[in-house]
Amino acid sequence: MIASINRIDLIGTLPAVFAGSDAASRTSDVWRRDISFTRPATYLIRAESGTGKSSLCSYIYGSRTDFSGDILFDGRSIRTLTVNEWCSLRRTAIACLPQEMHLFPELSVIDNIMLKNRLTDCKTGAEISQMLAALELDGKISTPAGRLSVGQQQRVAIIRALCQPFSFLLADEPVSHLDTRNNAAVASMIHCEATERQAAVIATSVGNDIALSSPVILNL
Repeated sequence: MIASINRIDLIGTLPAVFAGSDAASRTSDVWRRDISFTRPATYLIRAESGTGKSSLCSYIYGSRTDFSGDILFDGRSIRTLTVNEWCSLRRTAIACLPQEMHLFPELSVIDNIMLKNRLTDCKTGAEISQMLAALELDGKISTPAGRLSVGQQQRVAIIRALCQPFSFLLADEPVSHLDTRNNAAVASMIHCEATERQAAVIATSVGNDIALSSPVILNL
């Protein structure tokens, strides 16, 4: 079982949909490059729509494999990982906040969060309450997720993503629906959680950057 990752390498990686064309990778700092993400560090990947930012997160998380080149975890190709190893990694080493959020609309805020936390036993009830209060969701605990604003749903998804151990946090447009105040609150929470774990954060953006301090900026 794999409990942690210290380094992620992209080796000439390119989405299959871009094969045969260099338009999407000609000026990219990521596609068709050999680059490394190491912990602890913060990376901000700026991208235009359609250049593959969500694909990149999916490739690293192992939910998609339609790419050329390779991705290595501590020197090992992810193409060699077994299902059990992927399950272990997603519990202990890689946390993911997808752009689509994937909340269950009929479940309450707290039930959506506890679905993750019961699997990981990562946070106490008091810690989750503090996180909800910090993101101004403490008055929405029993509200079905489907009745929240998109910005509120995004904050719920962020808390849920943080309710696990991780070496790397993949955050696909984590503040796309948040104002400046909530952006800062989310950035502070992610910074504290990543610092506690000595983890790396890989965040994407198409314009509304998460307010993390001194990130390594890459253009997709």
